[in-house]
This record gives sequence, structure tokens and C-alpha cells, in this order.
Amino acid sequence: MTIFISIAAYRDPELLPTIADCIARARWPEQLRFGICWQHGPEDTPPPALASRRMRVMAVPWAQSQGACWARAQCMSLYAGEDWFLQLDSHHRFAQDWDAILIDQAERSGAARPLLTAYAPAYDPLQPLPGHALPTVMRFDRFTPEGIALCQFGPVAERPDGAPIRARFLSAHLLFAPGRFVADVPYDPDLYFIGEEITLAIRAFTHGYDLFHPGRHVAWHEYTRRHRTKHWDDHRAERGVPTPWHERDAASLEKVRRFLVAPETGRFGCGVARSFADYEAYAGLSFRRRHASRAARRGDEPAAPVSAAAAREWTVRLSLGRAELPDAALKHPLFWYVGFHDAQGNEIARDDAGRAEMQALLAAPHDRIRIERRFASTRPPARWTIWPVDRRGRWLDRIDGPIDLSGTQQLIEVTR
Repeated sequence: MTIFISIAAYRDPELLPTIADCIARARWPEQLRFGICWQHGPEDTPPPALASRRMRVMAVPWAQSQGACWARAQCMSLYAGEDWFLQLDSHHRFAQDWDAILIDQAERSGAARPLLTAYAPAYDPLQPLPGHALPTVMRFDRFTPEGIALCQFGPVAERPDGAPIRARFLSAHLLFAPGRFVADVPYDPDLYFIGEEITLAIRAFTHGYDLFHPGRHVAWHEYTRRHRTKHWDDHRAERGVPTPWHERDAASLEKVRRFLVAPETGRFGCGVARSFADYEAYAGLSFRRRHASRAARRGDEPAAPVSAAAAREWTVRLSLGRAELPDAALKHPLFWYVGFHDAQGNEIARDDAGRAEMQALLAAPHDRIRIERRFASTRPPARWTIWPVDRRGRWLDRIDGPIDLSGTQQLIEVTR
């Protein structure tokens, strides 16, 4: 069972000790493969340890770095089909046989797509490593001014059987999932820092991943940041970088804010195995009302979520007359939004018509536009929407209508 270990390291002296401890304490060290985004200073030379065949290293001068999520996306690009994906920070220490513990916990979860995650307990590089630690659970802490949910953590007693614990939230510094996670939930390189974890939790959950905290201790994490230079220390206008960190951060916060109030499906959006509303119900949050339940604040274990296996495959064929579309949608389109919503108005699938598809549709020698979409959803589609955007980026008149589900057929024909 091979494990791909993603580590985004920004000028961090703890990178090499982290890698060394990771290998030394693994039960199957020969199965480990590392994908490292090594963001370095001009005084740094490539460490010999990174020249090993098990290391895939993307070396980036610090001034070219674009932030934590960008770096994690670069790490994902180094994935080569390993069985498991493990994302870490570059400042960790590990429990003995940590790899066997994670695989065992994933298998014991019983989930088709398990995701193990935790805020690991703390260590100090200048102090001896603690001899023992309890597993931890995450609980809601507060909303930022942008409505982004932040979390904190606390220890819990190990269960007698050591079984994993269902999780509401996700930690970006310890994330273990099947290797297919890289394709299912790719990192959005446009995000900077705040908002990374809650958006990733929502995206993973809606792609059908079940979230768990390990029921046994796996690793320690260094939280103080005393011993390393941070991205926001370097990326300031006075240091000559093209984009200061606060500009990246502001754009990222706005993108996260929009996602949390108007979530969309797509490569860096939600999946369709579960809905955004399903996640809110599961986690005990309302992003629009900025409300968290008592259970979410306490970190209580949630009930099992809506099963991703319950998702049904839907095929919808839309047929509408050309005359219904705005003139600019036919002559000067950029793309057409194609979306489907449930009875409460939540988007359950989106698959836009891009340039190639529109050229084919508009070149057809008949007066009707026919669009077919296939998607999976636990919630039946109640309405469809076509919303053209012209080449100047302007949203044109929206066209939508109901979907009749009175029959039981998988294929739904909609003519307008």
C-alpha cells in the first residue's frame, strides 16, 4: 500500500527533521513517496536528502511562491497514482507505526471514501517530544467577518476499541484519504490561507467523502511559528514582490465568502454526491445565518451523514427554441451556465456549455437547441437553468423551468 505524502514547505528548517521522523517511525517506510513544494531562500542549497528517488521535489524561489494553497496544488501535481494520499505541513513528528494506524483507521471506518483528519497535538522543536498524546477532535470556534468558519481542537479519551470518530470539520495539516482524492478534490491554487479548511471540508463531503478523526494518536504538529519565516513576512511591497500577500489574501477571502453563500459545483466547487445543505445539516452550521449548533461548538460526534451511495444518476435532455435565447447568447457567447436545482433552490449540479459545445450547438441546422447532461445527486432535480454570458462577461437573460418527475424514468426529457 503506497502512500503519497504531500508537503508544502516555505523556508522551514523543520522540513528535513519532519521527513526523517516520518520515515523512521513508519512501519512500511519503503512504501512512502513524497511530493514536496520546496519554497526556498537564495541562501538555501538543495538538501541531499531531497535527492532520494522517493522524493519528487518542485523547487520554487520564495519570491515566486503564491501562498499555501498554491503550494499544496503544486504538490498534488506530483502525485503518481499511489494508493493513499497524506497531506502534512512541514513541521511534524510522528507516533510509531503512524502509517499502519492511518490505514487501519480508514479500513475500520467502513466508509467507501474515508477521510481521516485532525489538528494534531503540539510539540516544540526545542524540547523533548512528549511521550504520549491523546487523539483530538475539532469543534467550531467562530465566524470571521467574511463568514468563514474557524475551528479549534481538544483531546478526547481513546475509545476502548480505538475506532475512528466521525468529524464535522477538516484540518489541512493532517489529511489522509484514498489516492483518488487528488482527482476528486483538487486544491484551489487561488486560495491563500484563511478559508482553506472549511471549503475543503465542504468539497470533500459533497464529493462523497466521510470525515473522521483518528481514534488513536498519529502525529504532533508545531503551532508557534517561532522557528520559521512565514509567507506574509516576505511578500510585502517593500521587498519587490509583484503581488503583496494582503492582495492575495483579500481576493482569496472574497472567493471563499462567495462560495459559502452561493456555492457552485465544478472543479474547485462542490461535488454532487451530497449537497451543500447536506453538509450544513451534518456539521451543524448555517453560513447564511452565521450560526453554529451547540453540538458543533462542543465538538460532539455527529450522526452518520446522508450516504453517498444513495446518489442517483440523472440524465436530463433540454430542448428550447433559438428564439428564446438573447441575441448575444447566439452571436457573441463566452459560455452558457447550465445548472440544476432541487425543490429548495439549492444547486445540485452545474456543467456549463463551453466554446466547443456552443459552436456545435449553434452550427446545427435546426431551430432548436438541445443540451443533455448526466449527473449524480441524492436530491432529485426540480428545476433547470440556462444562463448565457456574453464575450464581455455580462450575464444575459436567464432561462429556466421546472422538471417533471412524475414518471420513474432515469432519462428526463424537457421541451420548452
